[in-house]
Amino acid sequence: MSQSKEEKKHFYLRHNDALMNSTKLSMKAKQSILLSKAENTVNAYESDWDDFVDWCNYQKASYFPATPETIVNYINDLADYAKANTIARRISAISENYNASGARENPCMSPLVKQALRGIRRLKGTFQQGKTPILLEDIEDILECIDGSDIPKIQKLRDKAILLIGFMGAFRRSEIAALTVENLKFSTQGLEIFVASSKADQEGQGAIVAIPSLQGSPLDAVRALKKWLTASGITSGPVFRGFTKSMSLRKTAISDKSIAEIVKKYISLIGLDPAMYGAHSLRHGFATTAAAYGVEERNIMRQTRHHSVNMVRRYINEANKFVDNPISTIFEKRLK
Repeated sequence: MSQSKEEKKHFYLRHNDALMNSTKLSMKAKQSILLSKAENTVNAYESDWDDFVDWCNYQKASYFPATPETIVNYINDLADYAKANTIARRISAISENYNASGARENPCMSPLVKQALRGIRRLKGTFQQGKTPILLEDIEDILECIDGSDIPKIQKLRDKAILLIGFMGAFRRSEIAALTVENLKFSTQGLEIFVASSKADQEGQGAIVAIPSLQGSPLDAVRALKKWLTASGITSGPVFRGFTKSMSLRKTAISDKSIAEIVKKYISLIGLDPAMYGAHSLRHGFATTAAAYGVEERNIMRQTRHHSVNMVRRYINEANKFVDNPISTIFEKRLK
């Protein structure tokens, strides 16, 4: 449902007339406030706000100003199909927009809304089942499968590089798709990849991901990437690109959706259910594999660039769920 200019005017995180018309703030101060949130965050908040506006229009309810009762009715309708964490994010977006508007009352801060949200969390639970991790053993099976397939050689080289770089660098699919030759720095030790921006990098500072060379190993991501660049003749611009029907190389970067399709394709070829896997399975798989091999969480976080230790500990718990399991301990003692 398209929205009118009047409706869009009430998205204050992007169109903050009250801020811009203030006579007490300098233009420099106004700009710094507008830039306090990353563009990706503002886009996500705007999408959530638009959903709330559409719901209010359908229900013939006021979205600005809105009452706490309207917010509660909205999130309960949302709970019919959305996860608890999605609902919490929508509340956050609506609340942030009201804060940006300068309104005296923020309906999301009402105890009524907080109680409703707490009830929904209890009803639905907050555990989120992500994509199944691709473990190191799975990568080995996939590489063997690629070698034995009738896929064109140039595509084999690209797909091997995508899978190995994606896994070893614990990259998100958008980061893999956005890699450029200018982001790469090869050395005798391996490869440094500069990630200009990412989902977790709200300040836009960028990060460097180091991938060591694994001399003689089929899992050597650095060697796989070099072979792809040499064979493709790519010397600048996007590292990973698609092919035309005649297998000519395109000039534009591969899409992040294509990264997921490549993962699913090879997961299927080794006999696993592609519905359980996606591009995130590479990142998830690296963290889970590292945890299973006893890598310290701070070193896992350095490679994955997680800012919260909670998610990394979730990977560690997942990797160790059969280690020192109480059932195993009980039955080991029974056999003594």
